[in-house]
Amino acid sequence: MPLYSYHCSKCDKDFELLVRSSDTPACPTCGNIEIAQQVSFVAPENKSRAFLRGARDQAAREGHLSNFSRSERGGS
Repeated sequence: MPLYSYHCSKCDKDFELLVRSSDTPACPTCGNIEIAQQVSFVAPENKSRAFLRGARDQAAREGHLSNFSRSERGGS
């Protein structure tokens, strides 16, 4: 699934989603389906680790732990 960047005009939020071609994406904040696809930025060379670490930290703060191992999630 490709990762796309979107902007919601209703709540003025920018976000990224993994989207299948058969899916209709919606804003994760307000649920609006009338969203505009944006040009995604590519991580600069040699910055990928810091970018991934930042993304994982943000995901953990938001409670999205599916990309963490069981030990990282605190499970047994």
